Amino acid sequence: MLSLLFRWLVAASVLIHCAAHAQTQARPATVRVDYTHSGNALSDTYALEQVLIEPLPWPGDTARSLDNTNRGQNRVEVADAKTGDLLYSRDFSTIFGEWRTTEEASRISRSFSESVRFPKPDRPVKVRILKRDDRNAFSVAWSVEVDTDAPDVARKQPPAPAAPIPIHVSGPSPRKVDLLVLGDGYTQAEMKKFELDARRLAAHLFTVSPFKERAADFNVWALAVATSESGVSRPSAGVHRASKLGTRYDIFGSERYVLTLDNRALREIAQHAPYEFIEILVNNETYGGGGIFGQFSTAAAGNEWAPYLFVHEFGHHFAGLADEYYTSPVAYAASSARMEPWEPNVTALRDPNQLKWKRHVKAGTSLPTPWPKAAYEEASRAYQKRRAALRAQNRPESEMNALFREDLARTNALFAKQAHRHTIGAFEGANYEASGYYRPAMQCIMFDRSEAFCPVCQDGIADVIDLYAGPARP
Repeated sequence: MLSLLFRWLVAASVLIHCAAHAQTQARPATVRVDYTHSGNALSDTYALEQVLIEPLPWPGDTARSLDNTNRGQNRVEVADAKTGDLLYSRDFSTIFGEWRTTEEASRISRSFSESVRFPKPDRPVKVRILKRDDRNAFSVAWSVEVDTDAPDVARKQPPAPAAPIPIHVSGPSPRKVDLLVLGDGYTQAEMKKFELDARRLAAHLFTVSPFKERAADFNVWALAVATSESGVSRPSAGVHRASKLGTRYDIFGSERYVLTLDNRALREIAQHAPYEFIEILVNNETYGGGGIFGQFSTAAAGNEWAPYLFVHEFGHHFAGLADEYYTSPVAYAASSARMEPWEPNVTALRDPNQLKWKRHVKAGTSLPTPWPKAAYEEASRAYQKRRAALRAQNRPESEMNALFREDLARTNALFAKQAHRHTIGAFEGANYEASGYYRPAMQCIMFDRSEAFCPVCQDGIADVIDLYAGPARP
């Protein structure tokens, strides 16, 4: 009996393996184009670095190749080189795009490595990078012809430095959103800790709507390459670590902003797992994170607020949601223009009758919508002063966490008694600006450290889920 059961299990395993192999064989390869993006606040240029075939097949559904969300500062288009027929497109933003709004970009030029990925075409193509112009429309910034069958296209990649761990697998990759959780700053002895961190935070993501209701549309994988030291660099505190992804704090002079500027290192590790989106967990206790639409997001896994950081920053990366807060110091210079933002959850409110989330606004709602703005700002100024003092004095992280809890409790108490507490309208103060920009709700996870996305942000997220794993398209 045991022998028969063993043979049945072996046969079943072989069938599953063969089915998976057949599926892999039927899927196109993944092409990656690496290029440099250089410039300053006034101008920018592009230059090709390399074209390569990644080790794993294209994770996406080739029937969902065109992006209709109209988000991001940039768009990649892949078109037939002869006919001009559009084969693939995706919207995204870049670290360069953020950097060029900083004060440093008005003084010097810098170069950033960037990448775009797409399913391998069966013909030569033109790869176009578009950017938003003065009319907020996309126009071509750079174009390069690519023949993915050319001899100089790299096809042999180094062996995988680590095996991806399945965290939450709902089905074949082409029918799902593939999220890759990468670890940085975990030593070999901390690999189990990384897996537990990835499982804990991914599980939390699926307690937050609309991810909760759409959990079956996701696959989550985890991958980390061990480092020799625990944690990542935090230069403002004199901490420097050689990590595999180059992730660090203090990006653009903001002590809490965590990114990697080493795109090549990121892509060469990530390519060994199926992915369309990436969240990097840094093995640090200090509060921090970041998110770039269509690139990656980060979160300090050891911080008390890691669940919030994971979800908030993923909102930036996954759906292009804007920050709705405006009293915290940021690295970006304020813009004198009030162009309507492309982000789905903030507006310049040019015409209340054309409000982008008007379907959520009940008739008779005041636009702008009143809220206790002055009282909130007065409390926030005092809170920010205490926060800056704690960092300047290098106080224990527990004191910062306690301040965050106190601030959230004060905000909740202030908002609890407001008539428009649960109203969807247009609340002034968003997008790092106290005036001129408006958010949909008084409170949302994109505004403070609360626990839920407002209905407008939920719509923005659902649109992207549908792009990758929604109902079948006609």
